[in-house]
Amino acid sequence: MNVCFIMYPWEEIDPENDTSLTLIKECVKRGHGVAMCTPANLTIRNSVTNATCHVIKRMDKAPSSLKSFYNKAELREEMLPLAGFDVIFFRANPPLDPIMLNFLDSVKDDVFIMNSLQGMREANNKLYTAAFGDAHSNIIPATHVSKNKNYLIKQIKESSADKMILKPLNGFGGSGVILIEKSAMSNINSLLDFYINSSGDGTSNYVILQDYIEGADQGDVRILLLNGEPVGAMKRVPGTDDHRSNVSAGGSIQKHSLTKAEKALCKQIGPKLVKDGLYFVGIDVIGGKLVEVNVMSPGGITYINKVYKLKAKIEEKVIDFLEMKVLDKLQAFDRRARLRREVEDA
Repeated sequence: MNVCFIMYPWEEIDPENDTSLTLIKECVKRGHGVAMCTPANLTIRNSVTNATCHVIKRMDKAPSSLKSFYNKAELREEMLPLAGFDVIFFRANPPLDPIMLNFLDSVKDDVFIMNSLQGMREANNKLYTAAFGDAHSNIIPATHVSKNKNYLIKQIKESSADKMILKPLNGFGGSGVILIEKSAMSNINSLLDFYINSSGDGTSNYVILQDYIEGADQGDVRILLLNGEPVGAMKRVPGTDDHRSNVSAGGSIQKHSLTKAEKALCKQIGPKLVKDGLYFVGIDVIGGKLVEVNVMSPGGITYINKVYKLKAKIEEKVIDFLEMKVLDKLQAFDRRARLRREVEDA
């Protein structure tokens, strides 16, 4: 099969720990064709959606080391029609560009897209977790979203907790996530001013205010789900001088076995993820509660592989899934063509 990864630039890849690179390497290892492009390189040419891609030259044998693979990969630049690929694997960093999705709408019936465009439209921001919370479930912490400073201050004052988490709606990788305390209300006022009015273009930003979960200072759990089922997990522990556990923010990784509550959480949200076409996601869990759903470029494969001795590595399961989806699509096309011929020949 031929796979196009829509992602960040090749030169920005971490050659030792990058999840996208791990997935690319697994494709090349199996002999699949691989091309990469950034969202900015999508274009319409003669009414056909194309992308200026970097195509990886096929290898007789891919190096076993991720870093060696990165250093030895040979790239050539070429403009290619997206409908000619079997799979488009979306791995770009947030925030999600709605114009880019409009480009991809033109090929969504021709190519299997991971994850689905509609699913990403619904779930690319931190509001998506609210879809899993209702009066009968307690799987998400109490959450408030607003750009009204007075409302947010009111929620902080009325909260029974002394601590809360404040973060921008469009942040990623732990950027902008801070811990606030009621004892510092004078600082909170100016913080909210900054978060709401930091766009620089005169528009205001939405802010998320979330109950602090006890035990959060000990880290969170990143769980990778494939087709609604957990395929790997790790515990992320904050650094000594930072409350955030994201690896990009200085956190460290520990081995983790899913608890009964975490397994139940995955079972509860898995069917909705699949229904929304969100086949490969990363969820962040603290104390058995769902904090975030990452659908654009969930990471963690390399770290999980390092702390576990898995017989089947996560990237192998992901590419197995892609191969199955492509085969299903081809078989459905062949069946439709055969049935059409039967009708035409009648």
